[in-house]
Amino acid sequence: MVESIEMTLAIWASALREVKSLIRGLFPQERVATSAGLFLEGLLRDEHRKTGWMRAEAAGDPGPWRQQAILGRVKWDADALRDIVREYALKTLADNEAVLVIDETGFIKQGKTSCGVARQVNVSTGKMANCQIGVFAAYVSRHGQAFIDRALYLPRAWTDDPARLAQAHVPAGTTFATKSRLALVMISRAVAADVPLSWVASDRVFGGADIEMALRRWYKGYVLSVNANHHFFCRNRFPEGGTAEDIARNLDPSLWRSLPQGEALQGSESWAYCSFTDLDVAEYDKTRSGLWTPGLLIRRDANRALSYFSTWSPAGTEIETLVAVNQCCRIIEEGLRTAKNELGLDHNETRSWHGWHRHVSLVMLAFAMVSTVRHKASLEPSGAVGRLMVTSRRFERLPRPPRKPNPGSLGAAAALPWLDQSGECGREPLPSKTQ
Repeated sequence: MVESIEMTLAIWASALREVKSLIRGLFPQERVATSAGLFLEGLLRDEHRKTGWMRAEAAGDPGPWRQQAILGRVKWDADALRDIVREYALKTLADNEAVLVIDETGFIKQGKTSCGVARQVNVSTGKMANCQIGVFAAYVSRHGQAFIDRALYLPRAWTDDPARLAQAHVPAGTTFATKSRLALVMISRAVAADVPLSWVASDRVFGGADIEMALRRWYKGYVLSVNANHHFFCRNRFPEGGTAEDIARNLDPSLWRSLPQGEALQGSESWAYCSFTDLDVAEYDKTRSGLWTPGLLIRRDANRALSYFSTWSPAGTEIETLVAVNQCCRIIEEGLRTAKNELGLDHNETRSWHGWHRHVSLVMLAFAMVSTVRHKASLEPSGAVGRLMVTSRRFERLPRPPRKPNPGSLGAAAALPWLDQSGECGREPLPSKTQ
């Protein structure tokens, strides 16, 4: 047990040193880079809330000013951090059969000044709320998952108000973009960076013809959520076209299947797959050849409500594969909940455009660290890693030497040196609060 914990802490120490080295060049001064590293460690601690005051207390700061400076006053490039997160995650998670998942989530906000906030549907709850909406691209492979891109959705109430955009420091020239358009930009970025993947999936962000045509040109399969009015054309079955709803209504009942319940599958669901005429991929990329199949995947839940997915896959692909690709979306939904509950994704206290992207990018980096350590240490997802890290950080920051640990206790691992001896954790802890 002790040896296993010691190994885990050693992997954490190595990962944190590597990450701090990777992000050092983003910041203009060493002290700012140090504060950024402590900000990251604050996100990884076990406390339920990750507010500026709580992160400051974890860092040994007398107040949240250094933490606030990282998100607001200091000049650094959040997009450069996004690219670092992607490359760092791929070092461990890369796989040619991976799935790129596009998802969105809502962030409840008070007031009207936080960038992008509006009364809109919060997809996390399915209800109208005063919130921000973030669109995310996540990488899912057999090695784990990580978020590799993000974008803040701006409703027209924002993009049509230049004064409001300027007040929130939104980059000049920003115009309205649908969530589908934001998704296409993030997919394009992943393809341009040669991210190894075979599929793109979405369950809550609707796909569109532009995304489908681009993915066909890029030789990527997809299972993309579409609405009931999405039009399909099929040379042999629907020469005049038909909506997803029309096709489902006239579907042969024998096509419905209840797949074996697995780790991610819901036993109460049933699925149907309608494949259309095979097409030669050379129609979209003359440098390639081979038959691919467009189709419609339909999910029916326990209440008999239907969800529709436009698909594109190599000829002969079975429905089980398409459903498995779709289930990656649920893995990422759970990942977003984890990031909110454990890594402070919901605790962004900034109101600006760059503050939102900086905070979210740091959370993405923390999530990628957790995925990397879990893979290297062969750990099951749990809160144990976070607790081990918190304990080791507490021992290191104490001004007195740690007591000799009991070999059979958690303290044996916690007392191990956590980081290098750079002295960045030498700040005095905050004094105890008094009533």
